[in-house]
Amino acid sequence: MQTSREKLIASFAAVTLVAALAVLAVAFSSSDTPPQPIPVAQTAKDPAPSASAKAAPLKPALPLGISPQLYALSVAPDREPTAPLAALGEKLFNDKRLSADDSIACATCHDPAKGFSDHRGNSATSAGVQDQHGQRNAPTVLNAMFQASQFWDGRAPKLEDQAKLPILNPVEMGQKTPEDVVAKVAKIPEYADAFKSLFQRDPTYDDIAAAIAAFERTQYSGNAPFDHFIAGDKQAISDQAQRGFALFQGKGRCTACHAANGVASLFSDQKFHNIGIAAHKQNFAELARKAFAILKTGDMKQIDELALQTSYSELGRFLVTKNSADIGAFKSETLRNIGITAPYMHDGSLATLWDVMDHYNKGGVPNPFLDGGMQRLALSEAEIDDLVAFLFTLTDDRFADFNKAELDRQTALKINRPQRETEIAEGRKGDLGDIGTNPDLRNPASIGAY
Repeated sequence: MQTSREKLIASFAAVTLVAALAVLAVAFSSSDTPPQPIPVAQTAKDPAPSASAKAAPLKPALPLGISPQLYALSVAPDREPTAPLAALGEKLFNDKRLSADDSIACATCHDPAKGFSDHRGNSATSAGVQDQHGQRNAPTVLNAMFQASQFWDGRAPKLEDQAKLPILNPVEMGQKTPEDVVAKVAKIPEYADAFKSLFQRDPTYDDIAAAIAAFERTQYSGNAPFDHFIAGDKQAISDQAQRGFALFQGKGRCTACHAANGVASLFSDQKFHNIGIAAHKQNFAELARKAFAILKTGDMKQIDELALQTSYSELGRFLVTKNSADIGAFKSETLRNIGITAPYMHDGSLATLWDVMDHYNKGGVPNPFLDGGMQRLALSEAEIDDLVAFLFTLTDDRFADFNKAELDRQTALKINRPQRETEIAEGRKGDLGDIGTNPDLRNPASIGAY
């Protein structure tokens, strides 16, 4: 196992690229004009739906911060969305009729106006049919196309698999079988006609998932103030946020799991870590023993229901791999648009980014499976404020107003800090290692390090 210091050095190596690569990524990105939602339903050069099987793929209008290299790595040639298929997927994504009782659409938990995340009321986890609440907080769909796997535990390898599972989960959209979904969709004339035109056949469940995934592959997001700062605009983010960025790379140790560079700029290592979020709720070892006894090998539907409906949810990646090293481990979520995707963590248990920083500042919650990179940070209150200021610069410009409203809302909640344990963070209680190095305040782009 790597020591904490070795992991820190490795994280710095991961975030470092030569200046030419950063320049190349910026050169191939779009202009500073804030990206607008992609009009997948209208494109002058697209063929008519009847010829859509031969339609040319949509040319991605990638925003600043999302590189062509990342798109090429993430979207296989046979998965490139066409305008007709993405338009059909957008309609399905927003249609409550996909649920058993016509009450829930994909967009219900992934609201396009709210960063494709769930902002209904103050619930920590998302509600489905009959107001049933699962065990997980819905992550954003933005940039999901670039994820190595889908869901907090990575149980779905690709977007098509991710699209299928919520429709059939009893506490999400509540449909009983794929056949029920197909029969319902096929009875709706506009869908029956569209699928016939696109696929030259009646719809199948795979076709429905392919359409939704095609739409999701048009939902990339960048063009945040941070991207403009890295591109050379020194005024794009505040001095406080610049200090926060330096802390993010140094003393805060954030790049150990949330590194980014000019090609892969999602601020996620795409890996799974136990950071102690669920440790105060469960006896992990006992829970894993019981789960192992009932898990069926390779049954994705069973894993999906255990993850959403039961206390086994807290086992995280273990439900998928059955590897004890993955007990309580969840994906390092992308930090892009993090300011507008509260509440945080897989269970929505942290209400603000100040809560998130307090959790990391004390080194998480000790448990037998805690990731070896977790340690106390000894961040001062001013340093936490600086880090939060930086995180709010990672939101796409098109959500600027919502980002400001969320900053104001979270700032008002600073008076309630349930995760704050200053004595542990500063080393006066417990033993969670030495604090990190002093930060380098230079813009990494100016020295070829981003």
